[in-house]
Amino acid sequence: MKTQELREMSDEQLGLLLKEMSEKLFRLRIQTQTERLDSPSELMRSRRMIARVKTLQTQRQMAAK
Repeated sequence: MKTQELREMSDEQLGLLLKEMSEKLFRLRIQTQTERLDSPSELMRSRRMIARVKTLQTQRQMAAK
């Protein structure tokens, strides 16, 4: 998902996406520990997506002030 698509989402949608991505990252970390992870790059993608969402949420909070 691109940053522009994330910017078009509402605050509630971003919150839900953040929750989903956090759960996905947790599952991927568990798979890493059990050595069943198929694509290690998925960890990096998940972390970056979480960072993008959190950055957008912070920007919106700063703009609201």
